[in-house]
Amino acid sequence: MRKILLSSVLTAWMGLTWAATPKQVVLQVENVTCPTCSITIEKALDKVPGITTKRIDTRAAIVTVAFDTERTNAAAIAKAITEAGFPASVKVGTNGD
Repeated sequence: MRKILLSSVLTAWMGLTWAATPKQVVLQVENVTCPTCSITIEKALDKVPGITTKRIDTRAAIVTVAFDTERTNAAAIAKAITEAGFPASVKVGTNGD
């Protein structure tokens, strides 16, 4: 029984060690005029698989997203935001691909 338990713990630990580290991308977003815009952007990002965290700064018109590179990429994230009505592009120097 101890061997099974130890083996389970080791397997779980190794899985966490090998899990993909999320990448982060910062996107410049246009047409952000009010706090309600952030709700629309957030709903668009909720539909993109692999996003682990998101932060929307409406004053600076910047969206910061952490994501799993095996499930999505910066281009797909920018496309989702753009299709929601807020043209988005990766901010220079923050390549998430």
